[in-house]
Amino acid sequence: MNYRHDFHAGGFADVIKHIVLVRMLAYLHEKPAAFRVIDTHAGAGVYDLTSEEARRGGEALTGIARIMQARFSEKAEPLLRPYLDIVRAFNPQRDLMAYPGSPLIARAMLRPQDRLTACEVEPKARKRLIEALRRDTQARVVDLDGWTALPAFVPPNERRGLVLIDPSFEQKDEFERLAAGFTEAFAKWPTGSYLLWYPVKSRRATDGLARHVAEAAGAAKPAGKCLRLEFSVAPQAASPGLVSSGLLIVNPPWTLMGELKTILPELEKPLGQGGAGRFRLEVPKP
Repeated sequence: MNYRHDFHAGGFADVIKHIVLVRMLAYLHEKPAAFRVIDTHAGAGVYDLTSEEARRGGEALTGIARIMQARFSEKAEPLLRPYLDIVRAFNPQRDLMAYPGSPLIARAMLRPQDRLTACEVEPKARKRLIEALRRDTQARVVDLDGWTALPAFVPPNERRGLVLIDPSFEQKDEFERLAAGFTEAFAKWPTGSYLLWYPVKSRRATDGLARHVAEAAGAAKPAGKCLRLEFSVAPQAASPGLVSSGLLIVNPPWTLMGELKTILPELEKPLGQGGAGRFRLEVPKP
């Protein structure tokens, strides 16, 4: 599949991914020691939701726009607030004009002692990302293919942190590369946290990836834990586009499962298309 992000910025897949990213980084705040975020396929940083590409895709209208307007329970709202506040900071006039990508969301969660390494090899996207992070002493943009960077940058000097692996899935072998890249990086840094994003198009491919990641994590010493989250906004047969995406979370915060059980049911209705969405949250078996 071709996943040029200008068409998809702020869609349901971004919403789910970035909510989880923010919850994981919020947990890292609980200790004063510095951490590093490594974003292997960082993208452009900020996306103009008024652009022709974004309007043509229209995914922000059924994604972040609905979440910004939704009301949440007293339990879910505090968990969602940090993510929503970051999005609001990019839209000071209240009209939804821009959406921050993963590196800008991660940057917003850094404390003075924390650092971000953002890898982007596509020239236009990298230029936009550099402009978005210009003169930022805590963030570094690297002109390096994410699959090369993944094993090269772990473990970081901080020895704490999170690796986000969010490839474009423009190549047919992307699932295999994701599995292999994670395995190589995890072998070098088994105590780090990892967040892997994937589109749900083929059940065989997604199940195979989940088994591989769970097996690699479980074989490490100390063994890593793994969560699998998939969110669908419509039945697969209802649309030729992306209606379901997934996350594999390795070494998740111990609080994350409970937080997601609070948050996800409240996202099903606003993100659903032609009816309520649905989610799957489990510990995958090797």
